[in-house]
Amino acid sequence: MSRTEILVGGVGGQGVVLSGILLGTAATLFEGKQAVQTQSYSSELRGGSTRAEVIISEEPVTDPQVRKPDILIALAEDALSKYIHRIKPKGLLVIDSDLVKGAKPGDYEILAIPATSIADKEMGNIVVANLIILGALLKKTGLLSVEAMEKAIEVSVPKKAITLNLNAFRRGLNLANG
Repeated sequence: MSRTEILVGGVGGQGVVLSGILLGTAATLFEGKQAVQTQSYSSELRGGSTRAEVIISEEPVTDPQVRKPDILIALAEDALSKYIHRIKPKGLLVIDSDLVKGAKPGDYEILAIPATSIADKEMGNIVVANLIILGALLKKTGLLSVEAMEKAIEVSVPKKAITLNLNAFRRGLNLANG
């Protein structure tokens, strides 16, 4: 894929914006690709609607808007209902199956990951569910290298949270078949 459009939707506090930043950082700083990342969120800090859009390309990105995402990551039921109509035919729908129950078969593949329960039970912190999702996504798609994402995590999260975030990302790598 020379151009991959990704839309991450959820609610405030789920790491939606961080997910977009990590994908863009990994692509541009550590993979030598072009990327554009935008975000939108409601005025509430936690619980409001949140969206991040990322375009990763081998060539310059001249149109920064995600119109038909190749990959839709839905971290909340509301995000699924709001964005599912936009997914590209034969695209990939990635859901946190603990929080998103309404995903129905369509002209897309579904990757369902119980990220919140894994984050809670194995990591002791549900805030890293997004990193588990990103690990599964990269394993499934090969969109970016594991090394690039690990470096992006190291430079993008607070120092005290690096180990937790890396462990969650690595756990996600074990959840999807590539």
